[in-house]
Amino acid sequence: MAGGSKLAIYGAIAANTLIAISKFVASFFTGSSAMLAEGIHSLIDTGNGLLLLLGLKKAKKPADHEHPFGYGKEIYFWSFVVSILIFSLGGGFAIYEGIHALEDPSVIEDPTWNYWVLAAAIVFEGASLIIAVKTFKKSNPKGKLLQNIIKSKDPANFAVIIEDTAAVIGLFIALIGIFLSQQLNNPYLDGISSLLIGVLLLGVATFLAKETKGLLLGESARPEVIEGIESILSNNKDIKKWNFPKTMHLGADNILVVIEVDIKEDIDLLTAEKSIQTMRQQIKGKYPKINQVFIQTTNKLNLEQAIGRTAGDL
Repeated sequence: MAGGSKLAIYGAIAANTLIAISKFVASFFTGSSAMLAEGIHSLIDTGNGLLLLLGLKKAKKPADHEHPFGYGKEIYFWSFVVSILIFSLGGGFAIYEGIHALEDPSVIEDPTWNYWVLAAAIVFEGASLIIAVKTFKKSNPKGKLLQNIIKSKDPANFAVIIEDTAAVIGLFIALIGIFLSQQLNNPYLDGISSLLIGVLLLGVATFLAKETKGLLLGESARPEVIEGIESILSNNKDIKKWNFPKTMHLGADNILVVIEVDIKEDIDLLTAEKSIQTMRQQIKGKYPKINQVFIQTTNKLNLEQAIGRTAGDL
């Protein structure tokens, strides 16, 4: 999945870099505030892609004494930083530029530059969006795209989809604003389109922040994973009952599982030990993303005996 995420990010960085340069050139020659806002938007998206790559790199660091469960949540942190940058710099600047354009409107005399740049940008951003969506669907083949994004634990991938979607919508807003401003000879429409782009970015940033915040706080595994774990527990003849499995994503491909089980009293300690080890292997075998499984018994006698013989295993 990490390789797929990187492919989508590299595609977005390449597209946004070229588009940002083109937008700034067009803004310089035409004086369009909407185009300037879009240029800043693309520049921020380029920086965001670099931050996501940084997060993916840091997330691969091995566990140590200070972080015994690893650094998988680094990607969640940097994705949250991305949402803050979109909100503060992208949305904030676009709104500021829109207000400035409304206070001091100027007519765009020749929008040809803008039209060519916006058309090219829509093609490049659209291509980047298609790559990101295809990459995301490879790991989420079933269900609707938006629902899978909300349930996804891989912000490095869905952040690109969200950013590119906002970019395409923003481009059409800028295109319509510039066109109407020229056709109606109304310079205020260019400033209004910049304001709309700012509002769009604020909304996108809020959505992305909400999703990454949940991951930072420790979201559980998907319901189907928990149901699968309970199915393994229910098929174990040595288990009387169990508490609801506690799960938490420590990264996109790293899940922690803690389970309390009540073992039948009529089995010996060796059988209980083998049964617990079998459950651990079955859970990891069925769900490769589960890297750590902690199973403890609620039976006082079994727990006291097992600690003496398999302290590292329970």
